[in-house]
Amino acid sequence: MLLRTLALAAALAVGFVLPAAAEDEIHIPKQEWHHDGAFGTFDRAQLQRGFQVYSKVCATCHAMSLLSYRNLAALGYGEAEIKAIAGSVQVSDGPNDQGEMYERPGLPSDRFKSPFPNEKAARAANNGALPKDLSLMVKARHGGEDYIYALMTGYVAAPKDLKVPDGQYYNQYFPGHLISMPPPLQDGIVSYADGTATSVPQMAKDVAAFLTWAAEPKLEERKRMGAKVMIFLGVFTALMYLVKRKVWADAH
Repeated sequence: MLLRTLALAAALAVGFVLPAAAEDEIHIPKQEWHHDGAFGTFDRAQLQRGFQVYSKVCATCHAMSLLSYRNLAALGYGEAEIKAIAGSVQVSDGPNDQGEMYERPGLPSDRFKSPFPNEKAARAANNGALPKDLSLMVKARHGGEDYIYALMTGYVAAPKDLKVPDGQYYNQYFPGHLISMPPPLQDGIVSYADGTATSVPQMAKDVAAFLTWAAEPKLEERKRMGAKVMIFLGVFTALMYLVKRKVWADAH
């Protein structure tokens, strides 16, 4: 009897909890991406625009410690362009012959420069919040690039009955809706080299595509390998079927 009572209580508890959880669930709108599907590929022009958004806007707070400047060759940048991009930042190196650290222009082999020297400096500059490293952010969030796009475009006015604390902002797609990061994008905040209009939705989609490439730079190679494997398996299956018919032909 005790076991039945406990089981009934647990079932009732689950029955009451699940609807509340479902009600709080945030649905991320699905976007169309050039790299979607089995044969989808990255749009190099979009990736370059996304890198511009990252370097001009996101890089002021967020690191991408897993990427080196030379990786930008995959986006279509030439050797001279990569050297210029890397050389535009000063990185710490050393020690020199005197045992001292020194600053030098970046090299293509350097990792993307972090905006802060350490975690404490990052928190101190952001009211205690720690800006996330974006190298694998698309893989770390449910919804991937759709979530990144939704977050960038999800800043709206808070409901009238909700008091937003100082230093926080309301975002309809952020879990809990209260986020410490101010709206990062504004129309015209970046000037694209290819002349594309820099609206918030355009920049959000471009930087989301760039972060997708950063998290999975071998995506196209993986798809090509998958296609080759499927073709091989199709041919192999057809050959095995013909062999089977040949071997068992006399038995029928």
